[in-house]
Amino acid sequence: MAPVRVDPQGKSGPSRAQARGSGWRTSSQGLFVPAHVDPLLPEQRIVEAAALLPSYGGVTGWGALRWSGGHWFDGLTDGGRTLLPVTLAAGGNIRERPGVRICEEGLNPKDLCELDGLRITTAVRSVCYEMRYAASDRLAVVALDMATFSDLVSIDELWAYALAHAAWTGIPRCRRAAGLADENSWSPRETLLRLVWELDAGLRRPLCNVPIFDESGRHIGTPDLFDPQAGVAGEYDGALHLLGAQRARDLRREEKFRNHGLEYVTMLAGDQADPAGLVARLLATFDRASAIPASRKRWTLTPPPWWVDTTTVLARRELTEAQRLRLLRNRAG
Repeated sequence: MAPVRVDPQGKSGPSRAQARGSGWRTSSQGLFVPAHVDPLLPEQRIVEAAALLPSYGGVTGWGALRWSGGHWFDGLTDGGRTLLPVTLAAGGNIRERPGVRICEEGLNPKDLCELDGLRITTAVRSVCYEMRYAASDRLAVVALDMATFSDLVSIDELWAYALAHAAWTGIPRCRRAAGLADENSWSPRETLLRLVWELDAGLRRPLCNVPIFDESGRHIGTPDLFDPQAGVAGEYDGALHLLGAQRARDLRREEKFRNHGLEYVTMLAGDQADPAGLVARLLATFDRASAIPASRKRWTLTPPPWWVDTTTVLARRELTEAQRLRLLRNRAG
């Protein structure tokens, strides 16, 4: 709910007496919202910050991406315990306050738009900001991966924007991260574990959520990560996967992969903080995969003619709304 000013009539906002009561809270100087509105909801944090904008500027970073439909941009970090500030791309006489950061970098009018009554920066500008000021290269990769998850920007679009703004702070990090990004990662955790696979274990970059078929064109499964040269599938098991019904499905899925000549490795939530265990399991899995004879490998990445590709931003943008609902419903989140 957008903050409002005091209205002596109590129609468009609280009267002065109401504003002093328990039914309203101050969102910023001179602006109020009903006390029952949760100030921690990402969208509420965004609109309350946006109310501070001067005549020229917009919400940027994670706030703009969330407002544009970015599923994974919730404004939280540190395992969901810490609130990230909402960043405003604006100059003038506006000062930072708790929960609000000001970015005074030059702002081209072409990088501004209005969506559902809120001024925000374009998706490519917003994700570029997130990547440039990310706490690490890996978190910058997460930002781009998750922007592509919601089809807000493609990797090529980000590359073009970064090249056009080569002098900006953080662009080297942005470019490094773009070189590690993938348009078909389905969650931040998948991205981080993929980077352990590639950077810590020193293995070939795996494919993300690529469908695998048997020789008759039947879908075997879509593992989180897959190395087609080695025939190694990797799956992330979060807390949900420890539950009975889900665990049973996971075991059947693993058995199906193995029955078609694929090796299988499980990645756990704790592997991100301490990747040594995952690195050891990956290397052991690749060793086992190398011993599988070609006669047992009964799988292919070639889809049947009726299969609809959804592995890139471009392919997903071309889907009809009915196709999106049907084909993308099983993605994480």
